[in-house]
Amino acid sequence: MKATVYEGNKTFKVIDKEIEQPKTGEVQIKVAYVGVCGTDVHIYHGMMDKRVNIPETIGHEMSGVIEAVGEGVSGFSVGEKVVVRPLDDRKVKASDKGFNHICEELKFIGIDSPGAMQQYWNVPAFTLHKLKENTDLKLAALIEPLSVAAHDVRLSGLVKGETAVVLGGGPIGLLVAMVAKEAGAQVIISEVNPKRIEKAKSLGFDAVSPIDVDLVDYVSGKTEGRKADVVFEVAGVQPALDVMCEVAGIRGRIVMVAIHGVKKEVDLFKFFWKELKLIGARVYEKEDYEKAITLITANELPFEDMITDVQPLSNIQQVFENIDNNPDGLKVLMDCQA
Repeated sequence: MKATVYEGNKTFKVIDKEIEQPKTGEVQIKVAYVGVCGTDVHIYHGMMDKRVNIPETIGHEMSGVIEAVGEGVSGFSVGEKVVVRPLDDRKVKASDKGFNHICEELKFIGIDSPGAMQQYWNVPAFTLHKLKENTDLKLAALIEPLSVAAHDVRLSGLVKGETAVVLGGGPIGLLVAMVAKEAGAQVIISEVNPKRIEKAKSLGFDAVSPIDVDLVDYVSGKTEGRKADVVFEVAGVQPALDVMCEVAGIRGRIVMVAIHGVKKEVDLFKFFWKELKLIGARVYEKEDYEKAITLITANELPFEDMITDVQPLSNIQQVFENIDNNPDGLKVLMDCQA
């Protein structure tokens, strides 16, 4: 079979390898599509070389069909469409308080262990979620990032009729906006990239650039001065941290979606003055995956428009180089069987 391998130094190659039979408790998946995410790009740039076991096959946003079932596995059959929730929480402890998805010794499959950018992939059966037979496997590759968005919106407590401001109009920001809109919220997206603003508008969103307009005034004007009930910080840059407290209304909730690798400044006085709440949100739980599966199965949101390109595994090096050269794109999928 064909498999991709990250070798470090911004280099991927495609290799031939034997198909290994699934071990006890594992299921073998014939991988259909794998999405390239921001974490994969960070790996490509060498930012996670101390964590990834180089050379390594990466990738975790995937869809596929069960090819074989290992000993001791029940409830799954060959031919079923599935996705993987790539969290290995087998080392959960009492001190994790039952929150397995963020347990202290959590391992992320596709980063800390081999991932999906190969034709066949063996994974623990407990990571699988079944799909309906009529599910589009191309769209199903969006379930993992959509689950992130579902988790963010669920933790925010967003309800119908509230206003949500999404700071950052990249792939996750747009998915957060979709889930928030599906929940019945008025959604405003703040994004500096003109092409991404145009894309957000084409998807039916109110999208503006904080460079061109005063975002606080804009949101105030859209809400009779109440400002945002929920702010999703997805951009991961200091200007977004500066404005998130300003654009949030009284008792607003701010959800920290972006990953900040270093300490940043935040105006804590605004939290006191307006009784704001700051909510951390990391990965997803089982119910978020099921929510994402429901949304993808219904296919009533513009998920197809999120997919920028589809390429075969043989083009993996070019795919990552193109992502560097085209930061305006959204989601690139690898076709693992092409």
